[in-house]
Amino acid sequence: MLKKMRNALWLSGVSIGLCFGLARGVYAGKPDTLGKDLPWADARMLAEVLDRVEHDYVNAVDDHQLLQAAIRGMVSSLDPYSAYLDGDEYDEIKISSSGEYSGVGIEVSMEDDQVVVVSPFDGSPAAAAGIRTGDIIASIDGIPVNTASLGDTIGRMRGKEGTSVKVGILREGNAEPLEFTLKRSKVELHSVASELPEPGFGYVRIAEFSETTGDDLVSALRALRKRNGGALKGLVLDLRNNPGGVLEAAVAVADAFLDSGVIVSARGRTPESKFEMKATPGDELNGAPIVVLVNGGSASAAEIVAGALKDHRRAKLMGRTTFGKGSVQTVMPLSGDRAIKLTTSLYYTPSGVSINHRGIAPDIELERDPKPPEGPLPADAPLEQRDPGVKRAIQELKVPTVGGSGSVTAALPPR
Repeated sequence: MLKKMRNALWLSGVSIGLCFGLARGVYAGKPDTLGKDLPWADARMLAEVLDRVEHDYVNAVDDHQLLQAAIRGMVSSLDPYSAYLDGDEYDEIKISSSGEYSGVGIEVSMEDDQVVVVSPFDGSPAAAAGIRTGDIIASIDGIPVNTASLGDTIGRMRGKEGTSVKVGILREGNAEPLEFTLKRSKVELHSVASELPEPGFGYVRIAEFSETTGDDLVSALRALRKRNGGALKGLVLDLRNNPGGVLEAAVAVADAFLDSGVIVSARGRTPESKFEMKATPGDELNGAPIVVLVNGGSASAAEIVAGALKDHRRAKLMGRTTFGKGSVQTVMPLSGDRAIKLTTSLYYTPSGVSINHRGIAPDIELERDPKPPEGPLPADAPLEQRDPGVKRAIQELKVPTVGGSGSVTAALPPR
């Protein structure tokens, strides 16, 4: 998820604009402060429905519950990523940017009234159990998910460490639903991991983009150089099943490999939603070639990095077409420790292309599910044996490039 926090961009303050006191029969007139463009016929209708439900619905409900539901429905109707966040949901989204939580470790989104797995987090109970990108969450503990509230689904999967939750999954190619019993655990958001698969060639895996990812990446690259005893000849940057995260972190990662040029731009209706972020001088690899591994679970902030490196011809993309989430959400705090997560911008790659609902096609396409190695592998087997994608990426890094590997800048298509 690409989110923008108020005063901090999350690539994961508004007034409803209605006087719900109208529900008590004050249907005539309107306060001047609410503006001239408010559709007052609809406002009166909402007030009338509120009054009818409160008085005539079979079970007693109060105004607070009804108004909270009205606000939630209003925001969630805008697009799959906008949402009203109550206190618990607001806390969760703050955790996802910088901390840890107890749960099953799944990034989900709402698509066509279905809760779809964007990706499981590395090392999470969901990943260990075999839940995959594209799976549809149909039930939790035997109860169908509430497709009107993504936050409700997320909240039901989280819970006390050590407790269990049953997650019902619909998966393409399976006639019957699958059920996974997952034991909740502490999900620590270690976003960067690195290895040296063979001398001269580094591997960095970014699982998601949190506030520390940029600094963690630089530290990982320096550690790889130290372990290698010198500069790297090439790098595999693994963004597969990376659901996104904090925008500034994505910009910092791209900036680590670019000397200059636009990394990402965004356009929206307000001045704050229009921005352009550029690279600063300095390339942590001094122009050494990069292969970026992507797939259908690479979304949002991950697509910003992939798009920037591809457009500047700084890296080759290898794998499958990315998820295609090209929008920016701003988390806007409200009173009462609540917030709304509102889509405020569409972002564009350096060449001026929006990848929203389209994704980014790789330069080199790999099969969706590569055949696993024959026979069991020891736990300490080389990364290239455990992961065919990494093996293929390193092979590509060894292919000589015309004009050498140090060229960072490239002409971009006109915007």
